[in-house]
Amino acid sequence: MRIFKKSPAVKRAGAIVLATLLSVGMLGACGSGSNSSSGSSGTKITIFNSKSEIQSQMEKMAKEYSQKKGVDVEVYSSTDAVVAHLSTKYASNDPYTISMVDPKDVYSLAKEHAIDLSDQKWVKDTKYALKIDNKVYGFPVSIEARGLLYNADAIKKATGKEFKPEDYKTLSAFKGLIKELQAGGTEHPTGVIKEDWSLVAHYLTQVYEEHEDPDAFIKSLHEGGVDLDKDAKFTSLMDTFDVLKDNNYAKDNAISAEREVTEQNLAEGKIAFMFGGNWDWSVIKDYDYTENMGEMPVPQDTKDGSNEKLVGGGSKFLFIDSSDKTSDKQRKAAEDFLNWLVYDKDGQSFIVNDCSLISPFANNKLEVKDPLGKSVKKYADADKLIPNYNHLPDDHFSVLGANFQKYLAGQEDRASLAKDIQNYWKSAKIYEAGK
Repeated sequence: MRIFKKSPAVKRAGAIVLATLLSVGMLGACGSGSNSSSGSSGTKITIFNSKSEIQSQMEKMAKEYSQKKGVDVEVYSSTDAVVAHLSTKYASNDPYTISMVDPKDVYSLAKEHAIDLSDQKWVKDTKYALKIDNKVYGFPVSIEARGLLYNADAIKKATGKEFKPEDYKTLSAFKGLIKELQAGGTEHPTGVIKEDWSLVAHYLTQVYEEHEDPDAFIKSLHEGGVDLDKDAKFTSLMDTFDVLKDNNYAKDNAISAEREVTEQNLAEGKIAFMFGGNWDWSVIKDYDYTENMGEMPVPQDTKDGSNEKLVGGGSKFLFIDSSDKTSDKQRKAAEDFLNWLVYDKDGQSFIVNDCSLISPFANNKLEVKDPLGKSVKKYADADKLIPNYNHLPDDHFSVLGANFQKYLAGQEDRASLAKDIQNYWKSAKIYEAGK
C-alpha cells in the first residue's frame, strides 16, 4: 500500500506550484471551452482511499481529473484501521472531503459525519446505495461477491469433460467431482486460504447471511438461544468446508500455507477450487493463469436456492463530509466527482477498465474483463446475490479467526468451534437498528 505523508513544507510548496499551474491552465482555457464542472473550478477536495490495490489508479485518475476539471484532487491512504484513521482526522478538524469505507463504517460514521445524498441523480441507477433511516449516505464503488473459485481448464484436463458449474451445486455432486479429479491425477484438488478474514469474515459469515433474518439469528446467538452445532446452515456450510479442508493441497500445514502460493496453484491449474471472491483476481493475474476460470456458489445440499447464489453486493462506499471544515463549494465538487464516476465515459472506464471493478450502476454498460468479475456480474444481473451482512463487530474475525484456524489445522473439532462462536456472540455488542 502506498502511503502519503507530506511535511508542512512540502505541502506548502506543492500547493504553490499546483495553484500556479491551475491558474495558468484556467487562463488558457478562458474563451476556449473549459471542461471544468460549473461552480467548482479552482476548488480543492481530498479523497481517502481504503482499497489499497487501486491506489496507483486513484492517484493517476486524480491527476487527470484535476487537469480536466480544474478541481485540485488529492488521494490519501493509510495502513491504520479505517475508523481509527478517520477518527484521528475528525479529532484534528481535518476531515477528508470524500472517504471510501466499508459498509459497516458507513453505519458507524455516517449520521455524524456524512451528508444525505438522497437527492442525487445516481440513486435511481443503482440498487446498492447504502441507506440509514431511509436516507442515502453511501455511494457504492463496486460490486464484489464470494463463492468457490474454479479453474475450468484444470478440471477438464483431469476429467476429460467441459466443466459446467451448475452441475455441481449440491455437495454430493461436488464430492463426486472431487473423486473424478483425483482419479484423473489431481491428488489434492482444493486450496484453503488460512487468513482469518477469509475463514471468518467471509466463510463463517455466510452462515449468518443465509438465514432469512441475519439480525434475528445473531440476536438469538447473543441471547444464548442457538445450538449452533445443530443449526442447518452451519451444518451445511461446514460439511462443504470439510470437503475443501480434507482435499487441501496444504492439508498437512494448512495454517502455514501462503495465500499467494494457493492463488498461484489455482491460476496455474495445480488445484481446481478455492473459496474466495472476485478481488482475488488482483493476485491471480500476476501469475501464468489459464484461460478459463470463474466463480460459482458454494455447493450445498440445500433446498432454499442458496446453493445457486453467490454472497455479495456493494463492497466499498464513498461518503461526503458534512462538517463546517468542508465548504459547500467543496461538497458540490465532491458531488460532481461522484456523478463523473457514474455518467462520464471516462469515469465509467476508470471503474471498469482502470480498476478492474464491477460497476454497481445499471447505466454503465462496459464489459468486465476478468473472468471472476464476469462470473459475479452474471449472478448480480440475474439477481442471484445473497446480501452481505454489514454489521459484524470489529473484533469478529480477529477473535474467531484464531478458533477457525485451529479447526482448519485439525486442532479442534466442529462442536468445539461451534461453542467458541456461541461464546463469542454472548458477550459481543450486536447491531440493533435505530440504536
